Amino acid sequence: MGTSIGQDRAGLRRRRKARAEAAGLGRSRGGLSSRIHAVVDVGGMPLAFVLTPGQAADSPRFQAVLNKIRVPGEVGRPHTRPGAVAADKACSSKANRACPRRRRITAVIPEKSDQQANRKRKGSTSGRPVSFDPVLYAQRNTVESCFQKIKTWRGPATRSDKSAESYEAGLRLRAAVMWLRTLTSTT
Repeated sequence: MGTSIGQDRAGLRRRRKARAEAAGLGRSRGGLSSRIHAVVDVGGMPLAFVLTPGQAADSPRFQAVLNKIRVPGEVGRPHTRPGAVAADKACSSKANRACPRRRRITAVIPEKSDQQANRKRKGSTSGRPVSFDPVLYAQRNTVESCFQKIKTWRGPATRSDKSAESYEAGLRLRAAVMWLRTLTSTT
């Protein structure tokens, strides 16, 4: 009798976990949540989103978000290569630095202190220090202001949508409204 109850609980846990994963939810300190990884232009307007469970780190999603950039021009193919990409220290890995370099994009990512120490410890065989532009890095706050604009809508702020698709659709709708406001005159 006791084993069937334990099996029922284990099955229930598996089903709950599967539903949460299907909804793009994951466990973090505050409970079930999801995380939005975004690319924002210099003016604070969203260009691309990647939605992951709440416990997902930023660094592995860096390349996925960068690959989703598509900015249509007047003619021809959409632009997929920005002039520079600014990210925080969490994205300071060899792979995340190599991806923009392959695409001829300037990476403005500060080097972690332990990475600096390892490079200095190795001496002349470790290579050159990474280039870093503090003026471009100071503009990274546009990402935070974009998220503040997105979360003025209740849906994206509270994550009330059940499925990941509908939540991402709400994010895209909010981004479209933000872009439309820049095109329309307020006078």
